[in-house]
Amino acid sequence: MSQTADSTLAINGGDEAAANLAVPDWPRLSETGRENVIDCLDSTHWCKQYDAATYAEAFEEAFAAYHDADHAIGVTNGTTAIQVALRAVGLRPGDEVLVTAYTWVSTAMAVVLCGGIPRFVDVDPNTYNIDPAAVRNAITDETAGVVGVHYAGYPIDLDELVPICEEHDLFFIEDCAHAHGSEWRGKKVGTFGDAGTFSFQQSKSLTAGEGGIVVMNDARVAELAKCVHWMGRDPGGKLGHILNASNHRISEFLGALLVGQLEQLPEQNARRQANEAVLVEELSGIEGIHTKPRDDRITNRGYFCLNFRYEPSVFGDIDRETFVEALQAEGVPAHLGTHNAEPLYRQLAFVRERLATHVPSTEELPNYQTMHLPGVEEIARTNVTLTHQTLLADREGMEAIAAAVRKVKAHTEELT
Repeated sequence: MSQTADSTLAINGGDEAAANLAVPDWPRLSETGRENVIDCLDSTHWCKQYDAATYAEAFEEAFAAYHDADHAIGVTNGTTAIQVALRAVGLRPGDEVLVTAYTWVSTAMAVVLCGGIPRFVDVDPNTYNIDPAAVRNAITDETAGVVGVHYAGYPIDLDELVPICEEHDLFFIEDCAHAHGSEWRGKKVGTFGDAGTFSFQQSKSLTAGEGGIVVMNDARVAELAKCVHWMGRDPGGKLGHILNASNHRISEFLGALLVGQLEQLPEQNARRQANEAVLVEELSGIEGIHTKPRDDRITNRGYFCLNFRYEPSVFGDIDRETFVEALQAEGVPAHLGTHNAEPLYRQLAFVRERLATHVPSTEELPNYQTMHLPGVEEIARTNVTLTHQTLLADREGMEAIAAAVRKVKAHTEELT
């Protein structure tokens, strides 16, 4: 176990406790990805075609196989993936959808862009995931479905949530933007609900800069999703355009790059898991630091980030911004979170007048700005985030992160 070095915090001029933490650059380009993109460029076939073998199609097949899904449809980004999934499962304007209240805004915004009404549900502050008990309590006669996020790649309690959705005949969409490769009881996430959606944006652990994909096992949902993602075109090619929809197809360049990037994912996730185990063990010995609980039902982990919470009362009552700033000065690339640390119900995007162009004016909406969900508020007050590429460093780097936390704890009087 690393010892705290230097008696003065780095923010006040002392030496950095995590000076030896070397975080690899991101993204990391595979040689296969490079070769594929060059081949695609030279071929002049830059748009996904349905009358020829394509890189986009090859990636869809490879991703479906890796995630144990029967179908996969590549799209432009993670937000449109959720939109395509929502339309494919039958969401109609005015339908209410239960959505986790602590995540990136796209999860709820996709509901609005399809004309639905997001109903924000509290999370379990121990896991950061949507709370199944809160879901059950939020269901009304107007509820059509649930969109839940496997936050940071840590799966939702699917043993609890899936039966609730089945009992009330609700669709369930898994937002897996954080969870490439995560497993629950040996089965990849994204296939427990009606559809699973993934993002390949720059910050994700499987990335092409942008892009997304929808996976599902139901052939009928897959047929509708294929129709929606290609301007409402009849998947059979006989009836022209049968739905009003936009063009959400993934490009050949993204498919070419992702075929190569996917090859790296298992090894990178294994390294992240090993380093997470080291870091969690180190942090668990620090009073006032709370990591996510070990759950043997989670049999493999994908990652977007790693989270832990701190107790302000144990750290001299310093606020989260000060705590994170002190860690950053020690050489730890900690940050507040990917969504400006605000619960979704405080985002101005969900003010009534800004929903008017999408949600029917006859529909009554929640007063989002007056909401207060205790689990979400607890996380917003105490969460600290590390990126997934931090977990690609070495063991000594993990120990240095914990040493920096100990140092800040030992010298909080310098911050107060």
